[in-house]
Amino acid sequence: MSNQNTPHRSEKRMTLPSRFQKEVQAHLSRNSQQISPPSHLNENSGSCKGKVYNPQQVQRCIKDILAKYSNGFWVSKLPQIYKELYKQDLPPEAIKDLETWTHICTVERTCSSNPSELLLYPAKEQTTSSPSSLILKSNPTTGRVPSSSSPADKPSQSPVQQRPQLRRSGSHPPPSRYLSSPSPPSSPATLSPELKLKLEELLLKYSSGLWAHALPQLFQDTYKIKLPAHVLENLHLLSDIFTIDYPMPDNPKRAILYRKSSTGGGGEDESCNRRGSSASEDEQRVKQEAETRVCDHSVPSLQIPKEEYPSVLVVEATNTNEVLLRYIGESYSQAQESMENEMREFYNLDKSKLTCLSSPSLGQLVAVRAEEEEEVLRARVCEDMEDKVKVYFVDHGFSEVISKAKLFELHEKFFKLPFQSTKCKLAGLEPFCQEPAVLKKFEVMANGRILLSEILERGKTPLVVLYDTSQDDDVNINAACMKALQDKTLTSPLQVNSAYMNVTISSVCSDGTIYCQLPSRGLAKLNEILENIEKYFHSQVTSEFLVSRPFCGKGCLARYKGKWSRIEITNLHGSRVLDILFIDVGVQASVEVFELREIPQKFLRDLMAIPPQAIKCCLADLSVSIGSWTPDTVQWLREKVLNTTDCSMKVAKVDESKQCVYVHLFTDKNFHDPARSLNHQMAKSDLFKQQPDVFLTSHSSPIKLSTHTAPTKTSSNSDITNGSPKSTSVVAKPHLRRVLSGPSGGSNANSSSPSQTSQPSSSSLQLPPLLELPPAGNNIDVYVSVACHPGHFVLQPWRDMYKLVVMMGEMILFYNQTDKTPLNVEKNQIYAAKVENNWYRVLVKGVLTNGLVSVYELDYGKHELVNCTQLRVLDKEFRQLPFQGITAQLAGVKTRQWSEEASIVFRNHVEKKPLVAQLEAAQEAANPWDRKLTVFLVDTSQEERDIWVHDIMADFADELAADM
Repeated sequence: MSNQNTPHRSEKRMTLPSRFQKEVQAHLSRNSQQISPPSHLNENSGSCKGKVYNPQQVQRCIKDILAKYSNGFWVSKLPQIYKELYKQDLPPEAIKDLETWTHICTVERTCSSNPSELLLYPAKEQTTSSPSSLILKSNPTTGRVPSSSSPADKPSQSPVQQRPQLRRSGSHPPPSRYLSSPSPPSSPATLSPELKLKLEELLLKYSSGLWAHALPQLFQDTYKIKLPAHVLENLHLLSDIFTIDYPMPDNPKRAILYRKSSTGGGGEDESCNRRGSSASEDEQRVKQEAETRVCDHSVPSLQIPKEEYPSVLVVEATNTNEVLLRYIGESYSQAQESMENEMREFYNLDKSKLTCLSSPSLGQLVAVRAEEEEEVLRARVCEDMEDKVKVYFVDHGFSEVISKAKLFELHEKFFKLPFQSTKCKLAGLEPFCQEPAVLKKFEVMANGRILLSEILERGKTPLVVLYDTSQDDDVNINAACMKALQDKTLTSPLQVNSAYMNVTISSVCSDGTIYCQLPSRGLAKLNEILENIEKYFHSQVTSEFLVSRPFCGKGCLARYKGKWSRIEITNLHGSRVLDILFIDVGVQASVEVFELREIPQKFLRDLMAIPPQAIKCCLADLSVSIGSWTPDTVQWLREKVLNTTDCSMKVAKVDESKQCVYVHLFTDKNFHDPARSLNHQMAKSDLFKQQPDVFLTSHSSPIKLSTHTAPTKTSSNSDITNGSPKSTSVVAKPHLRRVLSGPSGGSNANSSSPSQTSQPSSSSLQLPPLLELPPAGNNIDVYVSVACHPGHFVLQPWRDMYKLVVMMGEMILFYNQTDKTPLNVEKNQIYAAKVENNWYRVLVKGVLTNGLVSVYELDYGKHELVNCTQLRVLDKEFRQLPFQGITAQLAGVKTRQWSEEASIVFRNHVEKKPLVAQLEAAQEAANPWDRKLTVFLVDTSQEERDIWVHDIMADFADELAADM
């Protein structure tokens, strides 16, 4: 996040008002929060008044158009098509009359009232006297915050004087679901119940929805028969069992299907949906607990923390399905510490008045004086042993036999805190929950340590993934325990100065790293098992192998070159798109979740015992500088080794810390002659000679702003054809790239690289439409993604936020499957940029001579520095959705230079939070990213009252001035 607009601290030392001192200090001492999901509004398509028109003539024209476009199109495209065909403008009144012309066309209304989000189809055959369309109309606000009255109806008072009670309907956006309209005339009337049952069974596995285009392959893989072709053309026939969503406004054939019984709206971001549902589950449990409490001394149930990644202290595990732990946090470990301090004072204040429990009953809650430090802890009686008793310490998770003299009655005020010791289940380890190797590994890595937990499933025993974040790289504890099952004898140990023949090079990365396979018992056994799995899948007609709950570190199967291969999930982008690593060939890819399969139980243990067969190698004795591995160099090496079946190599060094082997590589068996090695050939060639610096243009084109050249990327991920990666490589660190043709038009491009002459110019690509805003005085549900100070923050409209989430998932799939291409980077141009593991739509703000580029994330409002190799052309598909980040300033406060302390208070109240914005004014501009709003911000999360942020900032400024 850029704080470039935040004013510098005043030289004069300021004394903060007492009510804000703790807040500022707390902010300065804590880490920054995680970025939360984004959101946005629908596209704007205004209309103007037209002249009187001939409806019959327009109807005839529209009927002809629909005969040509029988599969339908967006209503917003109709004026353009009409003008192109008939050389005249479509009368605006015709748009309004479309829904009444049921004999001419069928209008399908989405969840939005926006005309740009209506779909137009040919009229349905009138076989029955049914209504012309089955439309589930929704209010434009969809049950959200009620908008203020229109300006004409509003009193003259400002929002500061007149404040309606604002209410949100939840912490996440409304479900964006609707029933589809009837289809074109050629569509069949119904689908068979058997077919619907099969489709519903498939969707049962994908609670977060499934792209409709995935159905044919998924259906055939699962049921061994083809999906009838007319299903995708007539999705409305599934409207009784599914809800259908169109997140790509420009493409009515891109639909997501959801089971109607599934919880949460399809339009929600997955993580937001997960948090929302978990919160409602917690509320339900609290309610049930209140109803069933039988006495004042009962202890409330422990609620799972609402955050997605709570910290936990692992106590012990004798079974990975019942790992004993304690949550860390204010309402958990801190509350326990406070209670135990109070217990120590209470039971040690006057020991003479305390009476020991000589006859405790089984299950009774008691106070127990510990052996050391006069600690007093809560415990439950487990077993009576005459003068001793066995107790279980309910907050610490262990048992102990103690003297009855240390037992006291537990005072009722110590019944209020839930028992802090609880259990969880480790995801992915269920079949091996009591395996000695797994438990031993877990004990070494986790017992007695504070770890980060990712909660996948909330319930009585939550399903979690544990991470050790204390090291430079986070360690997935679940995945590490699974690796304990590997049989090390199934791989060939590599020794220095040893030579190996029949080496298969499976991958060449963009930084020159190679992955290879060596003949071994493990590889032979792996190939045998995978062949048996292929046969097994062909014989099974079931959906049980579909992966319904992906998580990082999970091992499963995906297709590589048409065959099922082992993969590990390395990163998730929501719940539909994820990054995977083919562990036996060293290839990374981005895929959709429906492309994965569970490992059948009968093969699981044998497959888990085989270590990954991809060995990471680097070419020895190559002294090259950063950026020397150009696309030409990498391509040369790939051509030499990828299609060669008789490679050999000699090991020069084994680096255990980097898990890398340095080798001399040969394309034949003559490893005795160093001069024949590829290392020697590359060192003697011109491949690593000094390359020109990256060419970056810094001229600006402030009006015609779009992308310029063909895609490029930092990591060379696998190409996917029919869901299967075709080539090679693991993500590499960013490195500089040279441009193969200069700006003067002289072409010296290598023939193996795409020609730049075929690339579109900057001015030829179109910007997305402007984000639609309501009139002044209306309310918008927003998410504040960036907050510098009251004079500068960035809003994301919350409505239909899922469209941005879906688009970013599509960007990952698109760009991670595209090879690198040289790119001329221009200032003030729009690109796609890879930042960490995601792709963003960005504006280039500046270029540096060292190959770094300053970019502004147009959907999130953040500034980043990225390598020029991480920029790509923004494809047309990703230029349909309006940019979601809108710069704003706070209304109701005087414009001033805000101090750092004031900025901290403001950020604490608004940043990374869903709020209601009341629009005061909008300052339009030539470019979408230069628009600026003036808004009142209101926090409606509290039931009793709304919090107007400008009041807080005004009070802060007044108290600060009074204290100075």
